[in-house]
Amino acid sequence: MKTNYILVPFSFVFHPIFVSIYGSLLYFIFSGNTTPTINLYITFLQIVILTVVLPLCFYLLLRILNVVSSFTEATIEERKIPIFIQLFLMYVVIKYAAVHQNYPELYHFFVGGFISSFIVLLSVMLRFKASLHMIGITSLCMFTILFTSYLQINAIYTIVCLLLCVGFVASSRLYMKAHTPIELIAGMLIGIVPQYLVWIFKI
Repeated sequence: MKTNYILVPFSFVFHPIFVSIYGSLLYFIFSGNTTPTINLYITFLQIVILTVVLPLCFYLLLRILNVVSSFTEATIEERKIPIFIQLFLMYVVIKYAAVHQNYPELYHFFVGGFISSFIVLLSVMLRFKASLHMIGITSLCMFTILFTSYLQINAIYTIVCLLLCVGFVASSRLYMKAHTPIELIAGMLIGIVPQYLVWIFKI
């Protein structure tokens, strides 16, 4: 019972739908972009609407229509429409939101997220269920490591905490029997590799 109280919350707190917000907040805080400006407000509002509000609205609609049955444990068939919606919304963020012009490092985070979403959509079509939670938490961790290193910011404690969260999220998914170890490893790779490649090649 105690294990349930410790591990299960990590599947909700680090649900993929919230990762964009966490990444944005970490970027704004560590990069020093915390001074209230109209650009910051507009950019953050765009991110919240496109990556959290709209996906939640679509989820509720799909839940009402019985297309999906769970917020944290979806079957392969239930994943197809939500992932396609996520892919489209990520495209809108990188194409039309103000991230690219104002915050280039954060823009790389969303490009990496778009590539990860595309890979996940392909994997679903191939009937493979990579862990979305692991994609989210590992992409967040990798992005934090990359942008703090690039900006020469000492964020060692935050990075250590994120690495611990990676372990807790993986344990949570295994405890809930939502994924196999192979699906978790696949999720980690899909989360880490695009972030690294986008940052290195400045896609």
